Amino acid sequence: MAQPDSKKIFFENLSGAGKAIAVLTSGGDAQGMNAAVRAVVRMGLYVGAKVYFIHEGYQGMVDGGENIREATWESVSSMLQVGGTVIGSARCKEFRTHEGRLKAALNLVQRGITNLCVIGGDGSLTGANLFREEWSGLLTELVEQGSIEADAVQKYSALHIVGMVGSIDNDFCGTDMTIGTDSALHRIIEVVDAIMTTAQSHQRTFVLEVMGRHCGYLALVSALACGADWVLIPEMPPEDGWEDKMCQKLSATRSRGTRLNIIIVAEGAIDRHGKPITSSLVKDLVVKCLGFDTRVTILGHVQRGGTPSAFDRILASRMGVEAVLALLETTANTPACVVSLCGNQSVRLPLMECVQMTQEVQKAMDEKRFEEAVKLRGRSFENNLKTYKLLAHRKPESELPIVILLTFLLCILHPQSNFNVAVLNVGAPAAGMNAAVRSAVRVGISEGHKMFAVNDGFEGFCKGQIKEIKWADVGGWTGQGGSLLGTKRTLPAKHVDKIADQMRKHNINALLVIGGFEAFLSLLELLTARGKYDELCVPMVMVPATVSNNVPGSDLSIGADTALNAITTTCDRIKQSASGTKRRVFIIETMGGYCGYLASVGGLAAGADAAYIYEEPFDIRDLQANVEHLTEKMKTSIQRGLVLRNENSNENYTTDFIYQLYTEEGKGVFDCRKNVLGHMQQGGAPSPFDRNFGTKISAKAMQWISKKLVETFRQGRVFANTEDSCCLLGMRRRALVFQPVVQLKDETDFVHRIPKEQWWLKLRPLMKILAKYKTSYDVSDSGQLEHVMRNRPKELDASVAM
Repeated sequence: MAQPDSKKIFFENLSGAGKAIAVLTSGGDAQGMNAAVRAVVRMGLYVGAKVYFIHEGYQGMVDGGENIREATWESVSSMLQVGGTVIGSARCKEFRTHEGRLKAALNLVQRGITNLCVIGGDGSLTGANLFREEWSGLLTELVEQGSIEADAVQKYSALHIVGMVGSIDNDFCGTDMTIGTDSALHRIIEVVDAIMTTAQSHQRTFVLEVMGRHCGYLALVSALACGADWVLIPEMPPEDGWEDKMCQKLSATRSRGTRLNIIIVAEGAIDRHGKPITSSLVKDLVVKCLGFDTRVTILGHVQRGGTPSAFDRILASRMGVEAVLALLETTANTPACVVSLCGNQSVRLPLMECVQMTQEVQKAMDEKRFEEAVKLRGRSFENNLKTYKLLAHRKPESELPIVILLTFLLCILHPQSNFNVAVLNVGAPAAGMNAAVRSAVRVGISEGHKMFAVNDGFEGFCKGQIKEIKWADVGGWTGQGGSLLGTKRTLPAKHVDKIADQMRKHNINALLVIGGFEAFLSLLELLTARGKYDELCVPMVMVPATVSNNVPGSDLSIGADTALNAITTTCDRIKQSASGTKRRVFIIETMGGYCGYLASVGGLAAGADAAYIYEEPFDIRDLQANVEHLTEKMKTSIQRGLVLRNENSNENYTTDFIYQLYTEEGKGVFDCRKNVLGHMQQGGAPSPFDRNFGTKISAKAMQWISKKLVETFRQGRVFANTEDSCCLLGMRRRALVFQPVVQLKDETDFVHRIPKEQWWLKLRPLMKILAKYKTSYDVSDSGQLEHVMRNRPKELDASVAM
């Protein structure tokens, strides 16, 4: 493990002594708010600050009394997995008045609170900023009234505000994802998957109405995630005559043998003239024009209910800790900030810049500047819309991009150069692989290529298990788990001559490989073999897909989010099984090979007390210290403990050994149970994140292939033998980046099949802090207040956050 550097701060230096922090949730509730509250409370207590709950949002701040209570470590136990907000939320008209804010200021000053962490939407955060701007005047007024002493004005001279956005609509500019959005998508996709089975039985059309009065994010992403036939959102109303186009699309889909249609409508959907497009209007239109058996399902508040997803728990925990750090570092001149997510990083942005841009979106929509509204929503939203259009509606050749028209021209001049692209899965199956294949096939066909599917990876490749795959062949693939193409761990080196023969036989001009570490090794082997086989001198790109998340060159892999949700859900159920019994500790073994991602990040999402991994060596003294720490907590507060162990964390300290150690040392205080989660982590339907991530990253990979095919077409054939023609497409911090696989060799521990540096190791101290350990915390990525970027550079065009 790397030694702590000067950018790391330690427990002793994280001083919040003398500071009082209050946390409140305001506006509509959202899953994950409790995880954010828990993180603020525990991080605040960790640094020595006093932390207060403000119950019932701004109403509780105005009313005071028992609504403002000091929080303890134990008061946020067992709330991580609870939906909604346990400290309550309420709309407050009184806080919008000067008199109401005066009452609120008095209630805070009486408790010495000058640091506010507000979790809510843009209205709640705007109100907090106004309160901050008025603060000194309010205190002066309270002195004049005799409500507080004169020295209080100096002592509590500034109010510091840090916001976190809790909103399922994802309608706040400046962040790729708001707390609650991913969980809402889980609710929507669960319903869509269930509806699809009954729709197929009866050959029905279903119109689903989802939330989103002013923002179509939920509708757009859920349409991408389930492969909906049509989507209607407020930011991009359909062109006049959309009714006929939609019905033609539905009719064409049915004529190809599809037994169902899905149409998703955001509740705020409008046409180009501002007229609302309701779900009932869409249903009546389909029945009238096509005579299809059509049903409407309005999801309503079910989208805001239920347990938070793993993504929302992790996001909220990271944001909560970052919010406390921001409050510790504020000065009188520091503007109010909001903690946001950009790519895979937590960032701080000026609150009012984000609010102003959010308001600009609505203004652009009101003025019918819809293209601008989409751009103002951010790169993530814009790319989701582009990708949906690309996959849902096959374009005529006259509308194809210029790069593809050039390809057609080349093919006309050189008929033997018909561009054929093969797609295959390599390694263990991962949820989301099928969504990636569907995206690749449809984007490839849209761009004029002939797409070939390879069954059973390179093992099937060398046997000639290669066949053309058409647009309709991948319909309904997004929600399917596993690998419909079949996948094997076989590497190509032993069969490279046969693979070259098949490449020549089928005239394969490019390869898209979707898989895990074996896929990475495969591309390295094919790259090496280029010197001997010209057939392998074609563009090749890999898209990472593995639950282990151990592929070098990418922070995230397709399938890892689904596995995390499986772990989190199982841990919730296991902990619940001990409810009402004596104190109990559960030892859970996760997958991952030598990569501790699932154990560490799953532990953060599930509220684990410890997570043992290979990357962070441990010995018997560490195990003993963990047992003693858990024993002390059990004696005073918690009833259940959770310990995760990565399957290859240590060859001697096995799951059985740790179970027996905890059982022996915990006698008289707690008993133990163990559970090996096994292959359930690889199974199940892919999460919305994995469906969307797989769809977008695969589409981008195919667009790269199209570009490379044109670049490398010479003298009637494709010939690509440079390093940059064999790449891995991965998420790096804030962007999707193409990296030559040969350049990733130095970043790879081939013996243990993991990258040498892994970003998520920075989250391990966070898990320990929230479990009441004293530890160092890396803030090398924190502390910089950035500005909202209206036009992000093109390379930052694919948000990991969906």
